[in-house]
Amino acid sequence: MDFRFVATAFATAFTIIDPIGMIPMTLGSTARMSPQRRNQVIDQAVMVAAGVILFMGVVGRIILDYLGITLPAFTIAGGILLFLIAIDMLFARPTGAKRTEAEEREAAEGENPAVFPLAVPMIAGPGTIATVLLLVNLSHGDRAELSVVAAAYAVALIVTWLCMRGSSLLLRVIGKTGIHVISRILGIILAALAVQFVLNGMAQTPLLRR
Repeated sequence: MDFRFVATAFATAFTIIDPIGMIPMTLGSTARMSPQRRNQVIDQAVMVAAGVILFMGVVGRIILDYLGITLPAFTIAGGILLFLIAIDMLFARPTGAKRTEAEEREAAEGENPAVFPLAVPMIAGPGTIATVLLLVNLSHGDRAELSVVAAAYAVALIVTWLCMRGSSLLLRVIGKTGIHVISRILGIILAALAVQFVLNGMAQTPLLRR
């Protein structure tokens, strides 16, 4: 077992999903709901996100092969996308890779925010899908490493569920400043991972190895 892969999988899963960062979005999306209804929405959101992540993890490689996209190309593209998300996290800006202003307005008008915007695109957005595909491809079909990827996202989703369920309490305990500090720390880690993905992709590209 490559422990570097284990560390990369868990660090990537936690930084891209950002469980702490889901607290303000959860509170905003469920502000007018009763505690019981809020819990139902949170449960549904995490289950839907888990389904999307699992689906993309299973069929993502097939889609890439069908489109003729190589692993180095996808690794570089995924790294660039993650770096853009990391920049937004560092400067506490809402990232368009997760949601747009139009999506936020549409979500505010909806009655059930579980599927949109909480599950997609907040938890299982383009960045999350990209990292899932990256890690699945980097595992090269090794069952042990695929199990690590599954475990990493399962644990990240469980922590996200706990943070969303306890969002009111956590916000009172750590405050908005604490959430911003944690998000910035995760942004730094994600930026480093993104650069490493790009370097790995370039190293695997035949033309760049000459």
